[in-house]
Amino acid sequence: MELLKIFIWFSCTLSIAQESFKVQGLVLSEGIPLPYANIYAENTKKGAITDDKGKFSISNLEPGTYSIVASFTGYTKKKKTVTITDKDLKIIFHLNESDALNEVIITGTLKPVSRLESPVPVEVYNNTFLKKNPTPNIFEALQNVNGVRPQLNCNICNTGDIHINGLEGPYTLVLIDGMPIVSGLSTVYGLSGIPNSLIEQIEVVKGPASSLYGSEAVGGLINIITKLPENAPRFFADGFATSWGEANLDAGFKSKVGKKATVLVGTNYFKYDQLIDNNNDNFTDLTLQDRISIFQKWDFKRSNKRKFSLAGRYFYEDRWGGELQWNDNFRGGDEVYGESIYTSRFELLGNYQLPTTEKIDFQFSYSDHDQNSVYGNIPYLAQQRIGFGQLIWDKKINNHDLLFGSTLRYNFYNDNTTATLKADEVTIPSIFVQDEISFNKKQSLLLGIRYDYDCRHGNIFTPRIAYRYKPTDEDIIRLNAGTGFRVVNLFTEEHAALTGARDVIIEETLEPEQSYNVNLNYLKKFYLKNSMYFTFDTSAWYTYFTNAIIPDYDTNPNQIIYDNLDGYSTSKGLSLNIDAVFGSGISGSIGATYQDISQTENGVKSKQILTESFSGVWSFSYKNYATNLAFDYTGSLYGPMRLPLLGELDPRREFSPTWSIQNIQVTFDGFNNFEIYGGVKNLLNWTPNKGNPFIIARADDPFDENVEFDNNGNVVATQNNPFALTFDPSYVYGPNQGIRAFFGLGYKLN
Repeated sequence: MELLKIFIWFSCTLSIAQESFKVQGLVLSEGIPLPYANIYAENTKKGAITDDKGKFSISNLEPGTYSIVASFTGYTKKKKTVTITDKDLKIIFHLNESDALNEVIITGTLKPVSRLESPVPVEVYNNTFLKKNPTPNIFEALQNVNGVRPQLNCNICNTGDIHINGLEGPYTLVLIDGMPIVSGLSTVYGLSGIPNSLIEQIEVVKGPASSLYGSEAVGGLINIITKLPENAPRFFADGFATSWGEANLDAGFKSKVGKKATVLVGTNYFKYDQLIDNNNDNFTDLTLQDRISIFQKWDFKRSNKRKFSLAGRYFYEDRWGGELQWNDNFRGGDEVYGESIYTSRFELLGNYQLPTTEKIDFQFSYSDHDQNSVYGNIPYLAQQRIGFGQLIWDKKINNHDLLFGSTLRYNFYNDNTTATLKADEVTIPSIFVQDEISFNKKQSLLLGIRYDYDCRHGNIFTPRIAYRYKPTDEDIIRLNAGTGFRVVNLFTEEHAALTGARDVIIEETLEPEQSYNVNLNYLKKFYLKNSMYFTFDTSAWYTYFTNAIIPDYDTNPNQIIYDNLDGYSTSKGLSLNIDAVFGSGISGSIGATYQDISQTENGVKSKQILTESFSGVWSFSYKNYATNLAFDYTGSLYGPMRLPLLGELDPRREFSPTWSIQNIQVTFDGFNNFEIYGGVKNLLNWTPNKGNPFIIARADDPFDENVEFDNNGNVVATQNNPFALTFDPSYVYGPNQGIRAFFGLGYKLN
């Protein structure tokens, strides 16, 4: 009898254990049912999609505790923990719109503020934006930002700079966590090797920001903000490879160290070693690269929630391009042409809030960049060191939000070229004050001024004013005006300075470049039925430059002549960004920019070289929650730009055609913590050699052994050189890399 009771009890227990239940519910947004929302039980393969009435049902759940998650594109994700014992459950989710415009930004005013409340228009691009078109570095990723273009300056070594609204690289300041450690010589290298998984967001300000950031922020600035360790995943790894043979790997982790410290560690490794010459000029189409970067960031808990963070990064790269038969044995010689660059740099940056009753932060950074490179048989050895310290006092008095700052910046630069007669070493002290006045919820006014003392140029003042008017919750008008300045640096990595011994001629005492800018921005939001909304963001700008300093290599081929422009230059244009979120997992954005950049000297107006008159970018995404598949289509379009010809006989195009780079990607994230992605880059297989007889001038004679010159140093046309050219790889306006497939795998443990 006892055995029978035990058998019956065991059978009932087994029956209950095998019984399954379901979770039913409803997803609402502002009381309205939200169709096609994604519902799933975390860490399981159980999930559902809401129907037209916002209802869902997840079946076959065994007894236990589950985290049920509701998500929908454009809405903040919600999670509820439920425990299933012996019956079905019903739950209701209320999702709120996740408006990217409410992101917290720092760059515009040097303090955290809602993007909607900032009097300075700031564009924000988060990690999701970077994942739509995975790239091995931030430099390439910026090609999908409206009005921003990574410009390659050399067909062989692939170095370049970043143009904002058509202005060249020296006018763009690049920051990491607000610190000016990426500058001048190091722009391309400083933007490589930062794992995309460690980037919280990228903030872009278009127009002068010198009143807060000093020299170099004349055309605009880009601030790359890395994640706080507490916000990063516990472990992450992401790697992808392309059909061209490129391989990129990001990996990292975070860990608690004791009770008061958290550390975030990230590494990036990139390798490309394939010899590809699709344009048949015996030169590599893409620079071969081998680089590694190690990043570490510490966050310390202090009393009264005071901040203290410290970060460091080391970067090393070996890159080369040139004739296909080149190897290290030919480095620096004149037998086989190659451009070989060894780069070693380290960076340190931190933020420490002083233990005072007032909110005072001390921010600091230091970077050391060492470059050992050769261009054919011409060595280019350069060092750049930047030290930076800044005290910021944030004080609120009634409706005045005040900011006081004191800055000390140390710049050191030296190289072995004739453009640098002696090491450029200077320490620049600065002070600035800013007052943001809130009249009411609709209107605010920002006033600011900065004072810099440069021993080479004396006193420099840069004021600015910004006005924000918000007539409704869906409309914002911003008017910004101010000045900018840039001090001259007589160093360059241009090939023209490395082609032979040139005398440096400074015709006058060089004055800092000055700019005067006005920018009008209008932002409009539309909320439609069926969970759709649109954002329109449009700007018009005008910038006037005086004292522009442009090195002249053309007047005399034996000289580099520096002087201030005898006239003025201008930058003016219009830009429009449209972001849209539709139902059913569809979202998209499109941007367009029209610009006119020119200089006028002695009454003669000329267009700036390598500057497009119009450009466009777009991104369209679709997420199918039922299959866990996401599709991304991104692209960019550039109008004609004037190209650097070598003379009247040069047969290459004087203007580029309108050209476009387009990419497509498919991502599957149906596995726990894993995602798989792949796609095609440069779908149109566009390269700049199409329509040109050649890209690199005199590729068959890279050391100009068969070039004849007259007594004035001008090239003479001969039977072997009918176009009167010298070897020149600077005729470049886009990448030589054609169509290619890519495949990647990512893992993240939160």
